[in-house]
Amino acid sequence: MKRFFKALYMSFGMFCAVPLPFKIWDDASTNLMLPMLPIVGGFVGVLWWGAARVLILTGMHIALASAIFMLIPFLATGFLHLDGYMDTSDAILSRRPLEDKLRILKDPNAGAFSVIMLVVLFIIQFAASFSVLENGRHFALLIVITVVSRCCSGLSGLCLKTLEQSGYANMFRQGTGILHKICLTVIAMLAFVVAYFIAGFYGVIVAAFTVAGFAGAMAYVYLDLKGVSGDLMGFALVISELCGLVALSVIWR
Repeated sequence: MKRFFKALYMSFGMFCAVPLPFKIWDDASTNLMLPMLPIVGGFVGVLWWGAARVLILTGMHIALASAIFMLIPFLATGFLHLDGYMDTSDAILSRRPLEDKLRILKDPNAGAFSVIMLVVLFIIQFAASFSVLENGRHFALLIVITVVSRCCSGLSGLCLKTLEQSGYANMFRQGTGILHKICLTVIAMLAFVVAYFIAGFYGVIVAAFTVAGFAGAMAYVYLDLKGVSGDLMGFALVISELCGLVALSVIWR
């Protein structure tokens, strides 16, 4: 149980930007960090849901409210996954040989492709956020989206071949087994059940689009780069949550 709480604290420290009172790191608990991702996702989702409620209550103009709303998941994670999204976009869209793509993936500088893809992401995210706030229904599905996306991220880190240059991904896999994968799978299934109770079949659609977005994005980059890394997981997670948000924005029309 002590290792469980250490891993949870470490996961919040690494994957969430909320300040913590002190630092904890225990190498023996790192194998539990990926199964902790859905809990971190649940916290991010609660912040996202709370922000939606507060923004609606303030009576703020919907355009400004949407701009703030769309940034909440990025702010809550310190733009960690957005960094992976941009790095991966630069590597994939360079259309160079594999060795060059892997070098670009490690390059801390932002290239033209990452900036272009960031603009595309923000345009779609803003439009979907505008629609979600305008509809004003079933904001609790935002929590489902952030939990399911991180279940997918954790499973990809545990199940797929990692890139040799990915130190973090390899570190998190040490000492993991079938129970870790089952844990993430069960949490994802429970999230689907919760989505059904929140909004019926439409809630399941939102959760399914979240999974489909992650699976499609991860398959694309995994096949191109021949492995998975933290950056690739961040890329797929951002796409996943965007797909869930878009689904939430259109199913009530």
